[in-house]
Amino acid sequence: MTKETKIIAGVLAGAALGATIALALSSDSTSDLKEKVSDFFADLLDASKDKLAGFSDKASGVADKVKDKISEVKS
Repeated sequence: MTKETKIIAGVLAGAALGATIALALSSDSTSDLKEKVSDFFADLLDASKDKLAGFSDKASGVADKVKDKISEVKS
């Protein structure tokens, strides 16, 4: 796990924990609280998928470059 990935995971975990605590301490009714928490985690999951897709694209690009360099060296 790279340093950047660890930082992103820490930020996401902190945001999730903070939001959960804030919602738990708010004075909303239980159903509103459940809806807000589920919406938050759905948004968090979507954002995580977008970030991971971006990292996947970058990683495959780097892998392609490495393969090209290896084939150049072998030639």
